[in-house]
Amino acid sequence: MYNGVITIYKEAGYTSHDVVAKMRGILQQKKIGHTGTLDPDAVGVLPVCLGCGTKLCDMLTDRDKEYVARLRLGVCTDTQDMSGKVLRESAVSVDEAAVRKAILSFVGEYAQIPPMYSAIKINGKRLYELARAGREVERDARAVVIHEIEILDMQLPVVDMRVSCSKGTYIRTLCHDIGEKLGCGGAMETLKRTRSGVFGLESAITLAELEALAREGRAGEKVTAVDELFAELPAVHVKQEFAILLENGNAFYDAQTEEKTPDIHCGQIRVYDMADRFYGIYRWEEAEDRYKPVKMFFS
Repeated sequence: MYNGVITIYKEAGYTSHDVVAKMRGILQQKKIGHTGTLDPDAVGVLPVCLGCGTKLCDMLTDRDKEYVARLRLGVCTDTQDMSGKVLRESAVSVDEAAVRKAILSFVGEYAQIPPMYSAIKINGKRLYELARAGREVERDARAVVIHEIEILDMQLPVVDMRVSCSKGTYIRTLCHDIGEKLGCGGAMETLKRTRSGVFGLESAITLAELEALAREGRAGEKVTAVDELFAELPAVHVKQEFAILLENGNAFYDAQTEEKTPDIHCGQIRVYDMADRFYGIYRWEEAEDRYKPVKMFFS
């Protein structure tokens, strides 16, 4: 069984669930999960967790994202992208300077109302289920952060832009909100996710490429080991006679480790046994004078 993360380049037409289902067939294992959905029409980076790496899913979902999007001004749709029903069309009379100013005004924190066509649950129902049934419900605005917007090209009424943002940001809604601010409406025409946390396009492969590697017995070459994602944390090795503590997910003391480094009593660490097997992430608890588990990955 594979354990870790593979960066998939999701192609248009696939849901994130489709990608997981196909990978289960390609890799012949059931324990697979993705780290955050991409709309079927969107393409780009989709980190997929395998084996004990599925315990990373919630941690990786929290990471910042980067996208390249195409905004079309002068149109509003029910889905906030060009795949939806057109609700209204307007002339785009604003100039490039006004468009640039409006777009860049969204950099920073802003309150974003999630779109009806999203997977968010309200009273046990997915918003997209309610939307397909013709119902619209009130949604609370959520604070999101736009770290950076770079305008790549502007040929009005179309604008290409790169957006770096926090988790939970809907680029469709950003496009809609920009259009509303300009008074002419706007919708997302295309979307490519170029980065999700530490995972970027440079390491992404398509499902067809993964399938070809699997046939050659080389799929493991594309798996990022779980501990590599915590490379910034200090590594600590527990002495072999105390390895049973790790296997049971128990706490351990400084005296039971190979490294005696009090300077790491300030945060989280990567924990291994003397055979260099990775067990999980631990945190120093000052009050108890020992390390306690944060997340275990050993299986």
